[in-house]
Amino acid sequence: MRIVKHLLASKSSIIFSVDKKTSVLEALQLMMKENISALLIVENDQLEGIFTERDYARKIILKGKSSKETDINEVMTANTITVKPDDSIDHCMKIMTEKHIRHLPVLANNKIIGMISIGDLVRFIIEEQKKTIQHLENYINS
Repeated sequence: MRIVKHLLASKSSIIFSVDKKTSVLEALQLMMKENISALLIVENDQLEGIFTERDYARKIILKGKSSKETDINEVMTANTITVKPDDSIDHCMKIMTEKHIRHLPVLANNKIIGMISIGDLVRFIIEEQKKTIQHLENYINS
C-alpha cells in the first residue's frame, strides 16, 4: 500500500517554518527564496498553523492589509488539517479534494516530520504508475 512515509522518503526533508510574530512580508520573502507556496507556523516545536499563497490573496490583498505591518498569526490558517506517516496516499488525496487544500503537514507523535503538497502526491502516483506499467510490460515480454 502506498503511504505517506514512502512519499516523504522520496523528497527533501527540509521543513520551512516561521514563528507567529513573523511579518507576512518576511514570510513571503522566504516563500519566494525557497520557491514554495506554503509555510508552517511553529511555536515551541508545536504546529500552530499554515500560511499559503491563498491566505495571502484572500486575507491580505483582498482586505487591503499591509504585508509589512501584519503578523503571520493574524492571517494564518489555524486548526491545520494534518496526516500521519502511515496514512494512505489515497486518504491524503481525498482530504485535499474534499477540503480544497493543497498542503498537508505530516505529524508523528505530535512532532512535525514533513509536509506534502498536491504536487508531491501527483508526482508520487505517476512514478508508481510508471513502475507498474514497466513491471507489466516486462511480464508480458518475458
